[in-house]
Amino acid sequence: KQAEKAVHQKKEQSKTKCRKARRRHINLVAEFNRRQGKNIWLETHIWHAKRFHMVKKWGYCLGNSPTEKCYRACYRAMTKHCLLQDLSYYCCLELTGKESELLKQLARICSIDTGLAFGEASCLSGRFEGFLNLYRADRYPEDMLGPVTFIWKPRDGCENRQLWIWMHPALKQYILEELKTIFQCSEPEEVYIPESATTSIQEEQQTDVVLSLGTKRKKEDKEGEKAVPVKKIIGDGTRDPLKSYSWNSQTTGIVISDRTMEILKYRLIGPLSHSVLTETLKVASLQTV
Repeated sequence: KQAEKAVHQKKEQSKTKCRKARRRHINLVAEFNRRQGKNIWLETHIWHAKRFHMVKKWGYCLGNSPTEKCYRACYRAMTKHCLLQDLSYYCCLELTGKESELLKQLARICSIDTGLAFGEASCLSGRFEGFLNLYRADRYPEDMLGPVTFIWKPRDGCENRQLWIWMHPALKQYILEELKTIFQCSEPEEVYIPESATTSIQEEQQTDVVLSLGTKRKKEDKEGEKAVPVKKIIGDGTRDPLKSYSWNSQTTGIVISDRTMEILKYRLIGPLSHSVLTETLKVASLQTV
């Protein structure tokens, strides 16, 4: 009886995929997107997750402290070689418009008494990055918003200029509201959805239609399960991907765009930082028409 019972009992197959199936690119991307959830990963997340204790702050998953004793190695790199830090979690706001109008309104939220301003000659040319403290409009030295860094796009002969301002994610909402106020920017009538988000939605709809017809399937693994379509993550921890992130002014002509997680930021520290950049980045040849 025991032998017959053992024959009739079928071992339930494990629903977990084999390692080869789990390591496929489409499955990895889908798994990473699922695990992000409310906290966005930086592009260097996998590298940091293997070597750092991770914490969830400001809508991101960031490396807090190393798991090994690497303080001496980091200090040696800063003093003799090159140390790179990923500051992509810092929020970036892009201002586009006439240079005179930008400087006129930005002068209301900063002061030359604290140091450099947006109109400093060395920074205005786009060669150097500036650092200053922002205040509420016409409220200096009270109602400080916080420190920011900025850089101008070099002049290209056009009347309009571009200015990028980086700030800590905890300060983004306050600074953004103040910039929208001084430039008199209003919400656009139609919600702007990035092109990548639109294509992702279209791909999902097309996949659903194809699967409903039963004629084609996107991909199948060895177990015959339908492959999960890759869902693209749009936005960041401080911004709703379905809300607009571009505001324009009908009076001043200034356009404010939220470029967080679109323009990444890295910091290189050490005497060999310039050498690392020159070896990594290759200058493109200019093609004149």
